Amino acid sequence: MSSILRSFIEVPADSHFPIQNLPYAIFSPKEGGPPRVGVAISNHVLDLALLEEEGLFTDDTLRNKTLFAKPTLNDFMALGRPAWRAARARLQQLLREDEPTLRDNLELRTRALRLMAAVQFHLPATIGDYTDFYSSRDHATNVGVMFRGKENALMPNWLHLPVAYHGRASSIVLSGTPVIRPQGQTAADDITPTFGPSRLVDFELEMGFFVGPGNALGDPIPVQEATEHIFGLVLVNDWSARDIQKWEYQPLGPFLAKNFATTISPWVIPLEALEPFRCPAPAQEPTPLPYLRADQDSSYDIHLEVTLQSEQMASPLVIARSNFRNLYWTMSQQLAHHTITGCNMRPGDLLASGTISGPTEDSYGSLLELTWRGSKPITLPSGEERRFLQDGDQLTLSGWCQGDGYRVGFGEATGKLLPAISL
Repeated sequence: MSSILRSFIEVPADSHFPIQNLPYAIFSPKEGGPPRVGVAISNHVLDLALLEEEGLFTDDTLRNKTLFAKPTLNDFMALGRPAWRAARARLQQLLREDEPTLRDNLELRTRALRLMAAVQFHLPATIGDYTDFYSSRDHATNVGVMFRGKENALMPNWLHLPVAYHGRASSIVLSGTPVIRPQGQTAADDITPTFGPSRLVDFELEMGFFVGPGNALGDPIPVQEATEHIFGLVLVNDWSARDIQKWEYQPLGPFLAKNFATTISPWVIPLEALEPFRCPAPAQEPTPLPYLRADQDSSYDIHLEVTLQSEQMASPLVIARSNFRNLYWTMSQQLAHHTITGCNMRPGDLLASGTISGPTEDSYGSLLELTWRGSKPITLPSGEERRFLQDGDQLTLSGWCQGDGYRVGFGEATGKLLPAISL
């Protein structure tokens, strides 16, 4: 939408949640009440369950349905893009500065708009399956150089397909949930394992998207139609235990090093809100196989930041800045590849991007890269050094698209690392 669109609710220029955004979340009032669907506008949450009850959704795709008085977004995700567009158009109409329906009805407005500080957020969907990709060429190259050398940095398949592993949906947690340091087997000499808390806990700067309608078993989603199945995006921190990962990953890849926590942001930004920020996807050489070629596939210009704050620090330190456009493999290619076997995707499935690293050292999306396997520690304002995360460290991801006088933001994905549990 154009930046001239204005809401009757005052929205600061640096707010993540102007009328051009309107991301979805699941919330409940702190004073009590069932979880339901809301959208963000400035520092408020608009209660869609109440608007639905009042009969304010009049489009044929939404009328006489119970979609928003639900504890998850799954049913709404399942309806597909016509319903998503209709809901967004109606919400933008109701929130416009020249629309009296909410603006001039004090009783309805008071019930429908709640301050974010007065509500509790919940996971936005029941996540049946979670897949994590490995789609940043800079990240894959950096990791390859560390462990295999420059000549063999990328594995032979990497430039031909979006590499991924199946993650653990049950341990996806909402921003603000503490993360307990995992324990497991590690082997300093790659021969003899010992058991104990991971010493190399890391973050991974990622983004993820929720699947909408999905596909039937045996019926792949063509790359040209993939965006019709992408409901919206969230920030993702794929917490990783590098020492556990190093010992376990041969021959089948990540397992316990990744299953202890994955943090996501509460707000799901619809693809329509990102449309003004489309940008060309990276050139791909060699040319992908036909099922991965999209005529007009694109990426998005989303600024990403990572901050770290230890218990001795008064304020957080920005340790990395990257951009979503640094991903080599696009969301459409990820979804098309995931389903090419006939694998069926369901509403609420989450697909994450993998670590989003850029070409410069300050744009690396993990401590593994930022400290180059711990050989270049980061010095914090407190005088402490960090090679990997220590107990008490709080790690926060944030992201936004910068428009002309407004931002379309993702909020934050925050987690604090707590000590391992004594066994």
